[in-house]
Amino acid sequence: MYSAKLLDYFHNPRHAGEIENATAVVEASNPACGDLMKLWVVVRDGHIAEARFKVAGCVPAVACGSWLSEYLAGRAIAQLSALTPVQIESALNGLPEASTHAAVLASVALKQLIEKIS
Repeated sequence: MYSAKLLDYFHNPRHAGEIENATAVVEASNPACGDLMKLWVVVRDGHIAEARFKVAGCVPAVACGSWLSEYLAGRAIAQLSALTPVQIESALNGLPEASTHAAVLASVALKQLIEKIS
């Protein structure tokens, strides 16, 4: 079963949508389940000034994208590489074992983003 926090991020997604003039846009997918996550960010002075996401996928994938976009906003780029899938899972009060791929997907999207803006 999903945690109340995970369901909140799914039902009330934070920062959903696109950014028209984004500094960077990345797209990550999980070929095994078909989930797709796209992130848009605006970078100013070495920080993420704005982050948005879209997910085509399961409930946990949407929740992970929502949480990640909220987490990114205002953070220094140098801080981002330390975030792990386990920390994303923990931030949502856990994921069912069959859904851990959602946190991995968010982590992969973040790694792609870091590579693109570094």
